[in-house]
Amino acid sequence: MKTSIIWFGNNLRVKDNGVVQGAMQADRVLAVYFFDPRQFQINPFGFKKTERFRAKFLLETVQQLKKNLEELNITLLVYHEKPEDKLPELIESYNIDQVHLQNEWTSEESDVISEVQRRAASTTMFHKYNDQFLFHPDDIPFDSMAQIPQVFTVFRKKCEKYVSMRPCFSNPISKPIDNRVPSNTKIPTLEDLGYSNFETDHRSAFPFKGGEDSALQRIQHYFWDTKKLAYYKKTRNGLLGTDYSSKLSAWLANGSISTRTIYWEVKRFEAEITKNQDTYWLIFELMWRDYFKYVSQKHGNQIFKIDGILEKDYDWDSDKTALNEWVNGKTQDNFVNANMIELKQTGWMSNRGRQNVASYWSKHLQQDWRIGASYFESILIDYDVHSNWGNWMYNSGVGNDPRNRTFNTKSQAERYDPDYKFRNRWLQPTLF
Repeated sequence: MKTSIIWFGNNLRVKDNGVVQGAMQADRVLAVYFFDPRQFQINPFGFKKTERFRAKFLLETVQQLKKNLEELNITLLVYHEKPEDKLPELIESYNIDQVHLQNEWTSEESDVISEVQRRAASTTMFHKYNDQFLFHPDDIPFDSMAQIPQVFTVFRKKCEKYVSMRPCFSNPISKPIDNRVPSNTKIPTLEDLGYSNFETDHRSAFPFKGGEDSALQRIQHYFWDTKKLAYYKKTRNGLLGTDYSSKLSAWLANGSISTRTIYWEVKRFEAEITKNQDTYWLIFELMWRDYFKYVSQKHGNQIFKIDGILEKDYDWDSDKTALNEWVNGKTQDNFVNANMIELKQTGWMSNRGRQNVASYWSKHLQQDWRIGASYFESILIDYDVHSNWGNWMYNSGVGNDPRNRTFNTKSQAERYDPDYKFRNRWLQPTLF
């Protein structure tokens, strides 16, 4: 009898998940998720690697994953330990033949996977799936990662021309009831991870819960109930409210929903409701997400280095007073301040805000862009390693922006917040 284990990482769903599909071919299947203690420690720039907002969203996601796996008669084991310390032991205890997991290539994640493989029994097979993409690596029109273009538009046009989108996987079928294994593990609490419990700020533009079911509910609301997808490009630079953009990035970041699911829902919407520049633009944004994943594969750890992928030598500063003022919304720029206070209070910031505060930090204040990227890594609910570091390089003049633009935050505020509604929401004293 063959036994597989699903090692969940940033793919926390059961639907349209190649890892789950592969593992389900075995006679017996169980699953495991690790709250790796290293993800909740202080990083080299002085920030907690995962702050409370993403931690809470992650806990909600894993709780939903556990429930959805139970419906398939699959036990989810949950540990607040390092994977390399526990997974080899599980492989031996449960006579695991195969480990199924999502492929990762950034150094921290790949080092952990390599160490688990080193410590595991030599007879154990590890199956890695490239399941986090819109355009699968086997399908893109480039012979090697070295050929990934330095400009997004070139990448996009070639992929749009030559790549056929893969269909979603069919929903997995439940295993027999005797597949279940007893478990005395429990999902940790916020307190277990080192945080105090908290309520979501009533002003937040992202008041949503984590998990696969919540992601699908968001699709239902944004696409079908309100049909806001039909206006996405027109409203996506908004600053206030829950529906100015799709808000799908947080669920995408931890893999609660797949890019394929979103893509094919957009296509269904175009067939049944309307097809326009707005509907296309959501797919356009998914392509940007893919592009940064390929950029990080091409350039490796260079995306984390101060000179970036362009290897440009700027005279960066690292002033603690400037950092304190930027983080706490006490700079000389009220538009930057409002966005930074929103981020600090909610773990969320609009796309328009992110570009402005990043440009202000790196181009106006001329501070080490990696400090800003590291702060975003800590506090964002929707942190994604590739998009975060790729966008920060882009906005700081060391990445994939061929024009090396600097945002004029004053004119941006006049254009996107002419009536001061956004700034008033976050800069005025509140009783909350």
